[in-house]
Amino acid sequence: MLVSVVALAACGAPDKPAGTTAESGGTVPDTPSAPVSLNILDVAGNLQLTQGMIDEFTKANPKVISKVTYSKATAPELAGKIKAQQDAGRVDIDLVLTGVDGLAAGIDQNLWLPIAGKTSADYLPGAAAMQKLAGEFGVTVTYYPSGPLIEYLPAKVPSPPKSAQELLEYAKANPGAVQYARPANSGPGRTFLMGLPYLLGDKDPKDPTAGWEKTWAYLAELNKYVTLYPSTTSETMKSLANGSAKIIASTTGWDINPRVLGQVPKEAAIGSLQGFHWVTDAHYVTVPKGVSADKQSAILLLLKSMLTKEQQAKAYDKGYFYPGPAVKDVPLSLAPADSQKAIADFGRPEYESLIANNPLETPLDAKALVAAFDKWDREIGGAKVNK
Repeated sequence: MLVSVVALAACGAPDKPAGTTAESGGTVPDTPSAPVSLNILDVAGNLQLTQGMIDEFTKANPKVISKVTYSKATAPELAGKIKAQQDAGRVDIDLVLTGVDGLAAGIDQNLWLPIAGKTSADYLPGAAAMQKLAGEFGVTVTYYPSGPLIEYLPAKVPSPPKSAQELLEYAKANPGAVQYARPANSGPGRTFLMGLPYLLGDKDPKDPTAGWEKTWAYLAELNKYVTLYPSTTSETMKSLANGSAKIIASTTGWDINPRVLGQVPKEAAIGSLQGFHWVTDAHYVTVPKGVSADKQSAILLLLKSMLTKEQQAKAYDKGYFYPGPAVKDVPLSLAPADSQKAIADFGRPEYESLIANNPLETPLDAKALVAAFDKWDREIGGAKVNK
């Protein structure tokens, strides 16, 4: 994938030169010629982290944004939806909030405007690496180390697996008890997929086509003992809570937030497997080709606000993408009081050392990720996905 490296400059303020050329025609002005309405599509659950940032900017800047309309879809739907609008010559979606999955699919099909070169942020090292992965086609707005972790209820799994091999043996002895969601539509699912090459010592963790011999063999063997693959992460959490699954793939945020919300018992525990590397994750703002110059201007001003420390502190939320902020020096003390309480009550002290003492790896690039999703759907679990 050919992408340009985004320059990282001073904290949170996208510098948008006057007269910047807009790929959709014309130039991008410093401010819109008139207030614009924005249609925002979320395919990553990102609004849980950023809607407060967007709403606050909109309320404070009525001369920039007159109205925001939100909608949601799944990541696998995204590319087809955008492409259909572009082919029809009528792009109704102005801004997309997406994870690596939707970003990659859009890059693969040449759907996004190059906007990141018009922004800058004082990113955390892991977030900077995620921004480099996106090149010009997405702006990192939230970040977390992610996983892969396993999650379980200690009362039902008193001796959890400590290695990938022990997890496989547990699955074999307990058919249907191990569960992860379809990787193309699940952060924990794809993190588990991308983390296995590190756990198993595969030849090239960045090459799912030629470097994952051990990983694909492992997933094929595990598949024998998996009854179904939920289509969303939320379904795996329900399975854990109701006992239909005993061990699920998880991440820091998917561990904390469902327990805060009471969807998973507070006593649920997490574990990492021998040879653990973090596979980091981020959410991005992307802009489809065909969006007007005035709307691009408004989006860049919105991004400038979203990447300030004060707004980034909202990303702590209730642990959904823990920690959440993408920029440096955003302590929990800056977060809203309810966020501080949620993390105090449901966070885990062990996360600090886990994050500090294990390697951070970026996810696959767009082309490789699309190839991995396709191979998993065709050869591993596509026939067992819970529609």
